[in-house]
Amino acid sequence: MRKSLLLSAAAIMTISSPINAQDADDVDALRAQVAELTAQLEALSARLDEVEDTSSAHAVPAPAPAVAAAPSVTADNATQISMGAAPEVESDDGFSFKPFGRLMLDAGWTALPDGLGLSDGFDAEIRRARLGVSGDIPGGFAYKMEVDFAGNEVTITDALIEYGAGDFDIMVGQFNNFQSMEELTSSRFTSFIERAAFTDAFGFTRRAGVAVEYGGDNLLVQGGIFADNFEDMPGSDRWSVDGRAAFFPEVGDTQLHFGGSLHYAEIGEGETVRYRQRPLVHFTSNRLINTGNLPATSEFGAGLEFAAINGPFHVAAEGYRQKLSGLPTMQNATFHGGFVEAGIFLTPGDSRGYSGGRFNRTRPANPVGEGGIGAVQLNVRYDYLELNDADAGIIGGTQNGFLASLIWTTTDHTRFQINYGKLDYSDAAIALPSGDRDYSADAIGMRAEFDF
Repeated sequence: MRKSLLLSAAAIMTISSPINAQDADDVDALRAQVAELTAQLEALSARLDEVEDTSSAHAVPAPAPAVAAAPSVTADNATQISMGAAPEVESDDGFSFKPFGRLMLDAGWTALPDGLGLSDGFDAEIRRARLGVSGDIPGGFAYKMEVDFAGNEVTITDALIEYGAGDFDIMVGQFNNFQSMEELTSSRFTSFIERAAFTDAFGFTRRAGVAVEYGGDNLLVQGGIFADNFEDMPGSDRWSVDGRAAFFPEVGDTQLHFGGSLHYAEIGEGETVRYRQRPLVHFTSNRLINTGNLPATSEFGAGLEFAAINGPFHVAAEGYRQKLSGLPTMQNATFHGGFVEAGIFLTPGDSRGYSGGRFNRTRPANPVGEGGIGAVQLNVRYDYLELNDADAGIIGGTQNGFLASLIWTTTDHTRFQINYGKLDYSDAAIALPSGDRDYSADAIGMRAEFDF
């Protein structure tokens, strides 16, 4: 195309000269000149073709766009941006920045006995709507900050700085203190939409403190000193010491987990504690077992953990004992909670994730969008919570939960689930009109969620 245009332009320019005023000899001479010029242009074009062919043979192919070639972009040879579920920015001098978040939408029904005078039926809520950032700081430091926007308010969940030195990590800020594998497993990876009843009833939550953690190949030891949650500070005199150890060997194709935790807290002068629990789902405000406010001075808790994963199967069990001291009756009060569960994946190739002393993300072998249907998991659980101590004069009630969940994990970062719970109560905190405190309730919970 380029050669043809070049020759045509030269010819047109030459022929366009004013030749009508010339005689025949001049015209013949001009035609000869045009023929000679055309031959020269053709020779020059052929030479250009040889040069282009030689350059093409030794040319370096142009790089493909960064997104297509690799999941990273390098700017100024110092900053790298990688793309996974969310972008992560890393610099050569050790800084990194990564946003993360989750959204959990819950809906369902509760069915309570007639005569309790409590609302039930359908309800829904945004259970969690969290955004956060995490990353590294030069010198072996790391940071994490997360806030939750659910419930029409903004609350701080995690806010911490961490320093790593070999197998040891030192953490300062607000984070989960070390009670229960169930509590420390992220809500993104739990087998039911709510954790075991005792974890909520006994007040397991994030608190401000300083902690040290040792992590070996299959051993984890954690311990720290904690104050209260940021929401309750200042003004709270509560403080606690918490520790946990977990041993998680692999035996053949089976991942095992053995763990235990200890907790001691000074409640604070003039403060009280209250243990209570909802029937399975969070979107109801009804607590059918409840100790009421107890003016204790301290609490001591001890828990045991066990879990095993083999292919599509898993089992888990925990038990926890909480003792209150300093009650006006001069009698210590002791309460108990725990659960045992089993689960199986109905889709081939899928297994429950596990890492570092807690359950982790399930990654479907055949996710939706890649020719598969995702991972389908069925779980059953017996959940027990006892808030009675007759010797101390406390009758808060006992809850026996018979639970089942069906979880559809469509991709690594999206899942849907439905839970059913049959809750049997004895000595419930709220009585029927007849005075009877032994009855049952039903709950169905559904959740749609994603995280990045």
